[in-house]
Amino acid sequence: MIDDFHTTLNDGVDDTQSAPSPNTTPSCNADENDKEIEIVPTEGEKKRKQTSVVWNHFSKRKVDGLWKAVCNYCDKKLGGESKNGTRHLYDHFKRCPLRTQRHITQSMLNLNKKIDGKSTLGTYNFDPEEARKKLAQMIIRHEYSLSMVDHEGFVEYSNTLQPMFKVVSRNTIRYDILKMYKGEKVMAIKLIEANKSRIAIITDMWTTSNQKKGYMVVTAHYIDDSWILQSKILRFMYVPCPHNAETISDALMGCLMDWNVDRKLSTLNVDNCTANDVAIPIMKDKLFSSGLMLSGDFFHMCCTAHILNLIAEDGMYILDKGIVNIHESVSYWTATTKRNEKFTETARQLHIQSTKVLALDMPVRWNSTYVMLSTALIYKSIFAHLKQHESGYKTLPLEDDWVKARDLCDNYHLRFYL
Repeated sequence: MIDDFHTTLNDGVDDTQSAPSPNTTPSCNADENDKEIEIVPTEGEKKRKQTSVVWNHFSKRKVDGLWKAVCNYCDKKLGGESKNGTRHLYDHFKRCPLRTQRHITQSMLNLNKKIDGKSTLGTYNFDPEEARKKLAQMIIRHEYSLSMVDHEGFVEYSNTLQPMFKVVSRNTIRYDILKMYKGEKVMAIKLIEANKSRIAIITDMWTTSNQKKGYMVVTAHYIDDSWILQSKILRFMYVPCPHNAETISDALMGCLMDWNVDRKLSTLNVDNCTANDVAIPIMKDKLFSSGLMLSGDFFHMCCTAHILNLIAEDGMYILDKGIVNIHESVSYWTATTKRNEKFTETARQLHIQSTKVLALDMPVRWNSTYVMLSTALIYKSIFAHLKQHESGYKTLPLEDDWVKARDLCDNYHLRFYL
């Protein structure tokens, strides 16, 4: 049926057809259904009113430099210039196999909610392109899997909400997201270029525990023309091995050149590791020294958070012997799912009223040690109870260990969450 529809010769006006005169009055009783509909003007045109009700069922868009009237139901593109008139749009509306309105003047009602809580009814025109854009934005905002558009349940749900919306495939929504990203990137680059202040770059690099791959995130901080601090993530990228000074400097320099900020830098903030210390002179050689403040004397800034992390790790090393049994106990009961379930079941039997879960601390997050100790203190009695029934459990903390852990939590609570 749709194929027959596309082969109908009189269904629309293409670019090769002779256009009717702008003063031609369309037939098919077009005038009796006319009302004022506002259309977006072209460049150089004054804002004017369109009088045909047919524009309730078509959207005016610019395609390859020409205005087209796009059907809201089947997406067919027809002549949309003012010289084309509206006769062909009426003809298409009558033949469109996907239309839901039986009469040209029929419109869908939309419930408009205002800020004051009141609601009004108005006409509603479905825009498939806008719906597709909102679908892509939803996936980005909530970090949904791209495969959700292929799920039968989601397709059925979408068809129930709006039968005229055709759910796109996973590859199509991926293309839409990348296109959206490129558009946002272009606008961000123009915004940064137009800003008069310099830009401070902060980098952070880590290796994933499961993939054993290195990644780097590059963030730009600057003060806009309204004296408001702005922060934008320029890039989240994979860094190939080896993670030496040359590799790090090449990856970072490529990002700065891509965003065209290499001439507007103020400082570069990196972690205090040997590879970064060597990479900084390499970066300065690649950059124009005349474009750096004070010839780059203050270009390299040490990461304050990393310095605090090193200080905290040194302090925790002194206390490590006092909490090693607690660490090993938490490690033992979280090692397998079976042990974790046994620990949870014992907590339920002993009526421990807490929903917190045992969590092992991480070397790169020193505040995680506080979380581990504070949670273990809640389940102190469970460790002693399980020691009597689990022969493989050999690291039961002593009472002195629990005293040190409680003192540590009481004295360092505020410091861990500064």
